[in-house]
Amino acid sequence: MRERNVRRIEPPTACVIIIGNEILSGKTQDANLQFLGHELGKLGIRLAEARVIPDIEDTIVATVNEMRTKYRYVFTTGGIGPTHDDITAPAIAKAFGRDLVLDAIAVQRMQRGRFELNEARLKMAHVPEGATLIENPTSFAPGFRVDNVFVLAGIPSVARAMFGTLVAELDSGGSIFSANVDVFMREGDIAKPLEALALEYADLDIGSYPFSREGRFGANLVVRGLDKGRVAEAIGRIVSTMTELGGPANMGAPEEVA
Repeated sequence: MRERNVRRIEPPTACVIIIGNEILSGKTQDANLQFLGHELGKLGIRLAEARVIPDIEDTIVATVNEMRTKYRYVFTTGGIGPTHDDITAPAIAKAFGRDLVLDAIAVQRMQRGRFELNEARLKMAHVPEGATLIENPTSFAPGFRVDNVFVLAGIPSVARAMFGTLVAELDSGGSIFSANVDVFMREGDIAKPLEALALEYADLDIGSYPFSREGRFGANLVVRGLDKGRVAEAIGRIVSTMTELGGPANMGAPEEVA
C-alpha cells in the first residue's frame, strides 16, 4: 500500500430532526430528509445524522440540546402549525431557556395572507425570544432560527421554500464531488480489498450499496470528497482492483454533487 500524507478536510456538519407522530405512525411519508441532504451536499455541508422523534416536549428539548452541541447546523421540520399538537416552538424555547413571545414582524408577515388571524393562526407567530425569523414565501407563517438551530415547517413545499430563503446564512464547505461504479460481484467477495482502499483514501468517503438487477447481484461503490482529483484517483483504483478480481464494472466520472 502506498503511503499517503493527505489531511482529511472536514466539511461543516449538520443534523436533521424530523418531528411528528404522523411520521412515526407511517401515516405521512417524510420527504424533507432527502431534500435537505441533497441541498446541504450541494453547499459542501455534510448531513451527518437524522432523527425522527414524536411530538413530545421533553424529547424535542433533549434531542435539540444534544444535536446543537454536536453539529454546526441543526434543522428541524414539523410541529410549527396552528393545532394543539404543534409544540415545536415552545419546545425550542425551553431548550434554549427562553420565553415564547408573539413576534410583531411575524404577525405583519402573516397579515399578507387571505385568512383571518384568529387565535389558532396567531400561534404560528409565537417564537422564542430573540429568534431570527425565516421567511415563508409560500404561506407567510415564518420559521425561525435560534443560534445554529433552524426550525422549518413539516409540509415539504413550505420547508423547501423556507430553506431557499436561508441558504445565504450557511457557510459553504466547498463543492462535494462524487463518482461511482457498479461492480457485479457480491459484497462478501469485495469487502476486504475495498476496506484496504478505504484506509488508503481515508480523506474520502467510500461506500458500498448492494443491489440485485435481473437476477444479478452486485454493489454500487461510491466515492465522495472535496478534491475532484482525489475522487477520480480513488475511483480509478477501485475499478482496476475490482477488474483484477473479475468483476465487470461501469464507471461514472466524478461529478459535482447537484
